[in-house]
Amino acid sequence: MAEKREKLFDQFPPVTKEEWMAKVEADLKGADFQKKLVWRTNEGFNVQPMYMLDDIKDLKTTDSLPGEYPYVRGTRDNNEWAVAQNVEAKDAAKANEVALDILNKGVTALTFIIDDENINIETLLAGVDLSKVKVNLKLCPSKAVAVAKKLVDYIVSKGAQNTFCGTIDFDPYRKALKHGSAYPGSIKDLAVELLKVVTPVKCLKVFAVDSYLLNNAGAYITQELGYALAWGAEWMTLLTDAGVDASEAAKRIAFNMGVSSNYFMEIAKFRAARMLWAQIAKQYGATDDACKMFVHAITTEFNQTIYDAYVNLLRSQTEAMSAAIAGVNVITVTPFDKPYKTPDDFSERLARNQQLLLKEESHLDKVLDPAGGSYYVETLTVSIANEAWKLFVEVEDNGGFQKMLETGKVQEAVNASAEKRHSDVARRKEILLGSNQYPNFNEFALDKIQTKECCCSCSAEKTGVALNTKRAASDFENLRLDTERSGKRPKVFMLTIGNLAMRLARAQFSANFFGCAGYEIIDNNGFATVAEGVKAAMDKAADVIVLCSSDDEYAQYAPEAKAEIADRALFVVAGAPACMEELQTKGITEFIHVRSNVLDTLKAFNAKLLK
Repeated sequence: MAEKREKLFDQFPPVTKEEWMAKVEADLKGADFQKKLVWRTNEGFNVQPMYMLDDIKDLKTTDSLPGEYPYVRGTRDNNEWAVAQNVEAKDAAKANEVALDILNKGVTALTFIIDDENINIETLLAGVDLSKVKVNLKLCPSKAVAVAKKLVDYIVSKGAQNTFCGTIDFDPYRKALKHGSAYPGSIKDLAVELLKVVTPVKCLKVFAVDSYLLNNAGAYITQELGYALAWGAEWMTLLTDAGVDASEAAKRIAFNMGVSSNYFMEIAKFRAARMLWAQIAKQYGATDDACKMFVHAITTEFNQTIYDAYVNLLRSQTEAMSAAIAGVNVITVTPFDKPYKTPDDFSERLARNQQLLLKEESHLDKVLDPAGGSYYVETLTVSIANEAWKLFVEVEDNGGFQKMLETGKVQEAVNASAEKRHSDVARRKEILLGSNQYPNFNEFALDKIQTKECCCSCSAEKTGVALNTKRAASDFENLRLDTERSGKRPKVFMLTIGNLAMRLARAQFSANFFGCAGYEIIDNNGFATVAEGVKAAMDKAADVIVLCSSDDEYAQYAPEAKAEIADRALFVVAGAPACMEELQTKGITEFIHVRSNVLDTLKAFNAKLLK
């Protein structure tokens, strides 16, 4: 078989990168290669349209194997990640009942969300195999020591201190991120006390790096990674300064990271994260084994939507796949209905099954680092690592992660990125299917919303600079919800005339444009005259009439339509024709096109139509 393959490839002469470039430039017919095909990422580097062996021949990241320092290819000799699900633990017995049920449905990691430090751990974990199931406790940092004592006592009583693996999400920095205020008390003293409590259980990680909070707030990939590394280094500095062994400190840190839908870049992010963290921990004096990064990946909430919510399943499936291919330790898939209600049994079942599909159908748990050696992914890994490292160094030069948190610099930087992303969504530079592009015209969402979001995702008062965790789609959703609340659904009539191809294309564009505000769309096959089209629009009681034709024909049709409509409806031209200025002198002021700010334009229409 090998000989046959060799003979097959012998029939094809090798092609150099120069030859490929010559072919590409010929096909571009004089267009600028850099402007046409090179992608400038939000992360601060360029991505080429093609990569070849020469692009990675000098990269040192391709030299190691999975399980070898610096762990760019993974920290273990398998890709068996744990399937996690959140469980509200307000009542220990009820939470235990839920936990035992989902453990029989594919879950292998339980994340209990605990409010009461007096919770009965024995009741909560009754029947849970501590040697097989990862247990994660998410709670207020002030309650961490008390709950940790209960957990450790229970684990020791079961003789599972050497086999148990899990985490306690001790995160005193969350307060600064979510509320803008520093944690009231000594983080170092509390951390050292907590470490003493959990010492008997060797694989219980307690110092959380919750960079998923940054991801949910709209941080770019290199931004999340750079701050996550600085956050981890803050823990290492705090603990080693308190006399804790570097290896012991490193082994107790858990990275809870977000995953966005930027598929290949997320794969590269986790690979870069392991590599950089290994080198950081090494500088503190940790052993190679202690330099292994533990990553719990959580699919993002930033891109989830209320309208067309089932698209959230496609987003989170892509995200979970990125994390799985990248070789993380644990994955939590955020249920698709999280933006508008408390997830129910149905949505949680789908979230579980999304991971089970990756395991049982795609067998991603059977392959180690399948992205390894990919010219594209290997190059992305190094590019992301370089940009994240710059940010890490910047944080260190400015006094470290805690100081930058307390001065609000981290929050300000992430909020600036989020503002840019919201602007990109408004202009459709960033697409959210079902929200700012290709909306379901006939969907109504007002009645299904059961939970109300706020800008900081909490009810506590902000005392400083906090993360703005407004989802990317929220502005469009508020716009459309305003339409629903008004009780009036404006009608938008497509007056299609002239050039067939152009009128169809512009009618589709316009329907998608106005559909984002929840308006009723009335499309048409075409009209022989403008007068005929306007009459049909008036017969339908149209509130907006959109002229859809070609640029060349607008000089004739637009003035005719404006005169025919008079003040009976709002008049819009679909496109940005060369004659736009001339049309404006004739009182035609509304134009929609690919450079329009869709959100601001629709807000203006809402202000006129929903009076």
